[in-house]
Amino acid sequence: MKAYERLLNYVAIRTPSDENSKTIPSSKCQFHLANLLKEEMNDLGLCDILLDDQCYLYGKLPATSGYEDRPTIGFIAHMDTVSDFCNHDIHPIITKNYDGKELPLGNSGLVLSPKIFPHLKTLAGRTLITSDGTTILGADDKAGIAEILTMIELIQKENIPHGALCVAFTPDEEIGSGASHFNIETFGADYAYTMDGDTEGEIQYENFNACKADFHIKGFNVHPGSSKNTMINACLVAMEINNALPSMETPRGTEDYEGFYHLLSMSGDVSQANLHYIIRDHDSSLFEAKKQTLRLIEKNLNERWGNGTVSLTITDQYYNMAGIIKECMHLIDHAKLACENAHVTPLILPIRGGTDGCQLSFKGLPCPNLGTGGHAYHGPYEHITVEAMDQSVNIMIELVKLYAK
Repeated sequence: MKAYERLLNYVAIRTPSDENSKTIPSSKCQFHLANLLKEEMNDLGLCDILLDDQCYLYGKLPATSGYEDRPTIGFIAHMDTVSDFCNHDIHPIITKNYDGKELPLGNSGLVLSPKIFPHLKTLAGRTLITSDGTTILGADDKAGIAEILTMIELIQKENIPHGALCVAFTPDEEIGSGASHFNIETFGADYAYTMDGDTEGEIQYENFNACKADFHIKGFNVHPGSSKNTMINACLVAMEINNALPSMETPRGTEDYEGFYHLLSMSGDVSQANLHYIIRDHDSSLFEAKKQTLRLIEKNLNERWGNGTVSLTITDQYYNMAGIIKECMHLIDHAKLACENAHVTPLILPIRGGTDGCQLSFKGLPCPNLGTGGHAYHGPYEHITVEAMDQSVNIMIELVKLYAK
């Protein structure tokens, strides 16, 4: 089965994770995909297959006879998707011989345009897969799953010698807890790669340091006709908080290694208000400085409006794995050579986000990230090409060959 055919099967099963859930996994629907994958892994001849009660799925392909002393390499992808644009069935659209120009997404009224996504011009002549514009596609990260299992199938079909290979599919990566209950011992790999990046050939081992920051503002509500020097409008204080932040340090205004403050949501009225941010920076000192800026805002506004008016809660989420990976740079060197052997240009890029591999690296499993060929994740413009998926499979196969030498 081709990788894109697997992807089409998987996206038919909606698996949005739920940030507000208290269960593990956060949504039961993730088990629906996990059970399908478990059957497929069994059909592909994997052994030691385990689907645990927290929806983590593991399996192994034993080493070729005589290759048992080679490093055990793992490949990981996540089963969940974001919850945005995922409230009804996903209907993929396949456009053969895409011309690289504007493409209407079904009858949604949305248009995939190279004016917004300049890389579309480079996809001309390929077979493009999109949604109908009313949902996400789900290639993040079902493309990674499809590519891993296609690699496993081809390794066996073509009798390619290999060391032991480990496979794992995780829940809840999109809400930051995909690695929280990952059992590294059960997985059994010495090193691993997450297949959760964008363009084919991407190699990523520098990710953001990340935290979330929640402001709660307590106002003082009295009749507006007699509120001179008494009313504290919580919504206006919330506006002061956001206005105190550097206006250009947002996702829209930053790129590459530049960090940001990202306002995810805001709510409230005169009596109370809430602001929810995520904070990101590759540089640990700049990351700490951003957190200190938030604390300073809290301090200054409480001095202005009274103690207890503004409450700030900062929760660290994950850290930059670059320091871990730099101790085993063969992972990056082999990935670069694998790209070249597969006739794909390697792209060493920082991750402007996080993957399961970030947390796993700090838990003792060095785990950089590789591209799957997808683009414009987390929204209705998400797309991928058949050819990019095939190239990502070939890169993994070349990696397996390199570690078998």
